[in-house]
Amino acid sequence: MADNARAKRLADLIREVVAQKLQRGIKDPRLGSHVTITDTRVTGDLREATVFYTVYGDDEERKAAAAGLESAKGILRSEVGRAAGVKFTPTLTFVMDALPDTARNIEDLLDRARQSDAKVREASAGARYAGEADPYRKPEDDETDDTSE
Repeated sequence: MADNARAKRLADLIREVVAQKLQRGIKDPRLGSHVTITDTRVTGDLREATVFYTVYGDDEERKAAAAGLESAKGILRSEVGRAAGVKFTPTLTFVMDALPDTARNIEDLLDRARQSDAKVREASAGARYAGEADPYRKPEDDETDDTSE
């Protein structure tokens, strides 16, 4: 079993090699400039690597990019093996990164919360307290109550 530092270095190398090869070496039109490699993880035994990517575009472009990456997997793996110089080149698995969709969902939820807060602020603009402004007793109030008895 390899140490975590070695797996991290190999993951970083795989990310760089795959990104450079996609940018300059693969002539597949499905893998245009809209595919971005976001992260890479390697198992502890250095046998399997998961490459996370994002595609900027609609669902059709995402499906086409996934098919393009699957077809270019062998070329990319051989390029990684050439650059890494390890005994066994890890198999590559490409996974669509859900981070952009999650971030967009969080932004939408925050916008809805801001709109809800604005509505509450508008509704409470002319409101007054039902009783006193400060409903809690204070120690000085207790002293005045004791002397009046």
